[in-house]
Amino acid sequence: MDAMIKNMRRKFYTIFILASLPLTALAQDYVFNRHPLAPTEFAELPIGAIKAQGWLYDQLVRQKDGMTGHLDELYSEVVGADNAWIGGEGDTWERGPYWLDGLVPLAYILQDEELIAKSKVWTESMLTMVYEDGYFGNRISRKYIEGFQRGKAEDWWPKMVALKILKQYYMATGDQRVIEVMTGYFRYQLANLPEKPLDHWTFWGEWRGGDNLDMVYWLYNITGDDFLLELGDLIHSQTTPWTAMFWGETNELRTQNSMHTVNLAHGFKEPIIWWQRSHDPKDLNAPENALKIIRHTFGLPTGLWAGDEQVHFGDPTRGSELCTAVEMMYSLEEMLQATGDLQWADHLERVAYNALPTQATDAYDGRQYYQQTNQIACSREWRNFVTQHEDNDNLFGVLNGYPCCSCNMHQGWPKFTQNLWYASKDGGLAAFVYAPSTVTAIVGEGTEVKLTQETFYPFEETVKVSVDFTGKKVKSAYFPLYFRIPQWCSGAKVLVNGEEACSSPEAGETVRLSRRWNKGDVVTLEFPMEVRISHWYDGATVVERGPLVYSLKMEEQWEKHEFEASYNGKYGPYYYTCVSDTPWNYGFRLQDMTSEKMKDNFIVEVRENTGTYPWNLENAPVSIKAKAVVIKPWKEYNGSTGQIAYYREDGDDTGEEVWIELIPYGCTTLRVTEFPTRL
Repeated sequence: MDAMIKNMRRKFYTIFILASLPLTALAQDYVFNRHPLAPTEFAELPIGAIKAQGWLYDQLVRQKDGMTGHLDELYSEVVGADNAWIGGEGDTWERGPYWLDGLVPLAYILQDEELIAKSKVWTESMLTMVYEDGYFGNRISRKYIEGFQRGKAEDWWPKMVALKILKQYYMATGDQRVIEVMTGYFRYQLANLPEKPLDHWTFWGEWRGGDNLDMVYWLYNITGDDFLLELGDLIHSQTTPWTAMFWGETNELRTQNSMHTVNLAHGFKEPIIWWQRSHDPKDLNAPENALKIIRHTFGLPTGLWAGDEQVHFGDPTRGSELCTAVEMMYSLEEMLQATGDLQWADHLERVAYNALPTQATDAYDGRQYYQQTNQIACSREWRNFVTQHEDNDNLFGVLNGYPCCSCNMHQGWPKFTQNLWYASKDGGLAAFVYAPSTVTAIVGEGTEVKLTQETFYPFEETVKVSVDFTGKKVKSAYFPLYFRIPQWCSGAKVLVNGEEACSSPEAGETVRLSRRWNKGDVVTLEFPMEVRISHWYDGATVVERGPLVYSLKMEEQWEKHEFEASYNGKYGPYYYTCVSDTPWNYGFRLQDMTSEKMKDNFIVEVRENTGTYPWNLENAPVSIKAKAVVIKPWKEYNGSTGQIAYYREDGDDTGEEVWIELIPYGCTTLRVTEFPTRL
């Protein structure tokens, strides 16, 4: 029996194969929303249940071997033994917790004993540095020392990061002390926020209150304590009114320099987190409307927006801060789990598979504070950024630009891994985001299943999911599996053991396969990826395929340097530059991008055996040979592509016709992504 069910702007294709799921089957030991919060259909799995495989596992190991695993050595003065969060007299604000927000999930996903031991120094301190009034963590502010954040120890904002750490630690270990500490702290907040609101010490708490609210509702779903709902109402009332902003009732999304770029990433989830309590469609739909506005103001084709550090219109030479990428990913993950709305899965992949990989070195021993969508050099030059840190914002290093991203970058890939699978309320599992992985979880009436997702997605078109059971005597079980059909995909196919399981699933749908699954069953998802064109800042042309944006391939010349001794370590011990001699001043003609000519003028080439790490120039698995033209007046300016009319309706500034090579944005360091459009 086939049935199409519409639910809260999501489409479900429900396929019952052989038999329907027994009504008694329920998801076990997973946290779904309690009344009166809006019902949730999907829940997070314990940390450690999902394991990265293939290129994603390689990425996590690079983090372990690089800055994530060794930041306490590379940045010892701030996140080392003297940090106030672990009993020292040093930094007391966000940077230590930022690091742990990525280190904790990485340690437990990899089950790496060294990383676990390193992270437990911090989690144990958070769980034991507790006061009678419920406050936890350091509360002693100390005299300012350059390079440290030792003041405003009681500020609400850093505690929001610490709460996320404790939640993840609980999800990995089940340590009940987390519930006790968080309950005590939330009672402290309820007692103190009326006189000391979220913006009492700094404005960051007001902008980022959605993070606090998210943790309050998580704890409520475990304990059911009614005071948490009262606290949530209070926190929301003191938080930036994101819903009003996202509906255009205020002008921040249309006004340059109106807010810090990372605050927008934090705030993006707040309307949906609050919607679970308000049940107001205006809150639920606010982020979608925000994207419609941003698409024509600040938006970048990577799924982010221009912001270096203040938001501004999306000129491709303006910067995008690394913290924006990882915080937007986290917001999208929370929104996806809360709603099951697949547009957030599509958007999550867009950020993760384009913006995130390119902003760290292959060895994960350096990161870039600002990236540019059109980036022709990573060099020591002053660029057109709102907030400049001398001449080093787009270099790769440990501390260049500003150190927040050095600490906050680590959450991106581990949390992405943690959101590859969800438990469903009807006793099944859901895969809404695709990457090589395994998941071990309880399904149906209590059977433990192990699913393996084998794929080279986002580069290839096929995802295979095989079924196994951990119990030696278990051969089959009833449960449903949910899969996303990407919004960009037409002509998708879903097969079970080689046979089509449903006819013509549409883009943006959820396919639900409900059946008795046998050991060795294989679900095959086929997602044809066609080259398509989109237009961005000032009508610039962007080439896309599947979830990936494509950029001009530019040869790279890397060099490692040391900062001058006069900086006294301010920008870290070393940095990398990357420059190129590759010509870049190309554009595309509309006449070459008609539907009739696309296949002839944009030719896809897929490479085989590119290795387990795809995110660099040498290993790029896919390329597109594209017909372009030289844009004669387009020149370099201060290390960036110079000013140009990205769309011209009259006047011919083109030169010779050429064929250029495009590769995935995430595989590039130097690139042109937004190309001038000519007739």
